[in-house]
Amino acid sequence: MLVYPSGIDLSTSTLRFLARELGTRHREKGTRWRRLPAGRQALLVLAHLRCGDTYARLAAGFEVGIATVYRYVAEAVEVLAALAPDLRTAARAASTKAFVILDGTLLAIDRIAADQPFYSGKHRKHGMNVQVLTDPFGRLLWASPALPGAIHDIKAARTHGVIDTLAKEEINCWADKGYQGAGGTIRVPYRGRWANLSTGQRAVNISHARIRAVGEQAMATLKAWRLLRKLRCSTNRITALVKAVLTLHLATSC
Repeated sequence: MLVYPSGIDLSTSTLRFLARELGTRHREKGTRWRRLPAGRQALLVLAHLRCGDTYARLAAGFEVGIATVYRYVAEAVEVLAALAPDLRTAARAASTKAFVILDGTLLAIDRIAADQPFYSGKHRKHGMNVQVLTDPFGRLLWASPALPGAIHDIKAARTHGVIDTLAKEEINCWADKGYQGAGGTIRVPYRGRWANLSTGQRAVNISHARIRAVGEQAMATLKAWRLLRKLRCSTNRITALVKAVLTLHLATSC
């Protein structure tokens, strides 16, 4: 097998952060010897998450076994996922903002047509529904656990308690038409054909769309981690992967 050097479009602070957390975990477990030190393990994990490199490619590049790569990735994801903020913590942080933006995204997964619970009619493909909260500048604040793609955005938001939490904290929130009827502090655009809307309603919808467009930056932030563009792992692992990416983003974007 040919091996070549490559680059990862992340800062060294991301590598140092993950290496530090892994080093702490190793000391807590009392690990005496490892095939790779914490710094190299962190680099391996970032190559997997950011570039989507397979276990086989990583095993060849780092000169370890595929089983070792799996264990190293699983350990790092577990460490990072535990550090991700929950909804209540994110809401407290968002209470200092003028408003937040709520949106949902579909993370594509590798499934067959028979797996109907994961098929999104809106996107016409299989995936997992993840709800995202961003600040007025499009910075990622929180990402929800992953639900089957057949679940509608408003149902997913209710399942996670997003609507009630934002209402309790009195946080204004902008969302798209998929959250129509959510109530609370959720603001959605007017429904109906453009020709049937009044001048005032059109102006409101235009302003609303401009605000929500900023939230698309958060989706781009998630999809910049190439592993999340097409997931081929068990659906039970996707929530931990999303939380791991969220932790890395928050830790290095301050």
